[in-house]
Amino acid sequence: MKLDAVDIKILQNLQNEGRMTNVELAQRVGITAPPCLRRVRALEEEGYIRGYHADLNNDALGFGITVFAMVGLDSQNEADLQKFEEKTSEWPLVRECYMLNGEIDFILKIVAHDLAEFQTFLTKELVSAPHVNSVKTSLTIRNSKKEPGVPVDY
Repeated sequence: MKLDAVDIKILQNLQNEGRMTNVELAQRVGITAPPCLRRVRALEEEGYIRGYHADLNNDALGFGITVFAMVGLDSQNEADLQKFEEKTSEWPLVRECYMLNGEIDFILKIVAHDLAEFQTFLTKELVSAPHVNSVKTSLTIRNSKKEPGVPVDY
């Protein structure tokens, strides 16, 4: 599926505000509602749109700590890398996991209610996971930019 200007506008609008009605979306992108809905469905079916999510407020929900953990494994065997990735999916506090190229194998974004909860997770779960060789953590001070998705109009 080749994206045209209307598809790009649909993606921009839904990425910025995914909760609008199809009628409102159609008005914003300059087409009528039925073809807009068909285009949205096609974008979903082609995998351009993976889902719709609410942007929750960490602080309001009591998650006052965000930490990035750089994890090194003692094995870069594909099976061991996959096992670690599977393990991270079992940990609710780990919100994002990226495999990296270079000295660090993975970077994890971790949230916790407080420092004690993070330390418990770190010592009882993360450092004791199979093949974990090193963990370096950085506690965030503040977030000055949080922009989900990709720059569709770039």
